[in-house]
Amino acid sequence: MERPHRRSAAEIVKGEQSVLTISEADVERLLDPQSLIDGLAEGFRALGRGEIQTPDRPEIAVPGKGFMLSMPAWQAGGPMMVKMVCVFEGNLDLDLPNHLALITLFDADTGMPVCVMDGTYITAIRTAAAAVLSVRELARRDAKVATIVGAGVQGRQHLHLLPLVRDFDEIQIYSLYPEDAENLAATAPNARAVRDVEAAVRRSDVVCLCSHAYQPVIEADWVRPGTHVSSVGYTPWPGELPQDLIRRNTLFVEDEAAFRPQPVGCAELDGLDLSIAITLGDVLNGTAPGRTSSGQITVYKAMGIAMEDLVAATLAYRRAVDQGEQASARF
Repeated sequence: MERPHRRSAAEIVKGEQSVLTISEADVERLLDPQSLIDGLAEGFRALGRGEIQTPDRPEIAVPGKGFMLSMPAWQAGGPMMVKMVCVFEGNLDLDLPNHLALITLFDADTGMPVCVMDGTYITAIRTAAAAVLSVRELARRDAKVATIVGAGVQGRQHLHLLPLVRDFDEIQIYSLYPEDAENLAATAPNARAVRDVEAAVRRSDVVCLCSHAYQPVIEADWVRPGTHVSSVGYTPWPGELPQDLIRRNTLFVEDEAAFRPQPVGCAELDGLDLSIAITLGDVLNGTAPGRTSSGQITVYKAMGIAMEDLVAATLAYRRAVDQGEQASARF
């Protein structure tokens, strides 16, 4: 059979291509929080089955300023994704977020870029949504009191998402800056700011650490039996979550890579053996236990993985396409 004619590689040029661009405001409009939580659950199941590629993330460090991570991921049937996220603490003094990110989606058949979207909102909401998913799967069903430690971006997202997985009577908010806690608490009817973090933790069924602190923000002895604790802070060692709380109780992580040195893994897990942990994907797939008793303390430590960005970005992109949004940039 005669092969169809194909131009030589030297004759083929890319030419101008259309790329959909999605702003931060549009990402927020397109992402449904409940769909994101459910999508992350499916993502963790697929990750546990080995169906998602998530290579280790490399880091570029700018001394005295911050760092940038590159986070690629792909699952068959969808686009390839790369998120570039920058963490620059001094941005807060410039009235900018300390986390800034950009996400690019590529067609998996050709490698052609199809979408560029802001990743700052996605980084915030997917981090909180994964932690809240851990609450859904691991907290006691009768949990009624939650405490959020930290009133920044993650505190706000946790307050928004926690009611989607449990019917809390009360959500306490603690911050080193009491006015921030009061302002955040005013945005939800069942939330209140607290000044005594120890007293708040001692009466809680769920404790969410959202502080971005470089030192532990609670003590293990404050956590009562039956509590679920989540931690999303990504900082140098020792981090916001006390290691003795991890050692004494049942630890859950997104992926075994959480035990690798930073920038891949978590500071709080430095020196610990991965055999002490259960992945959330194994819990969701039914291949490992979750909560096994009402008195068990469960601990979820997040490192933030590219699968979460892939799920969120794909949801936003597909909804934009379904709504008929047109490519808004050419390159």
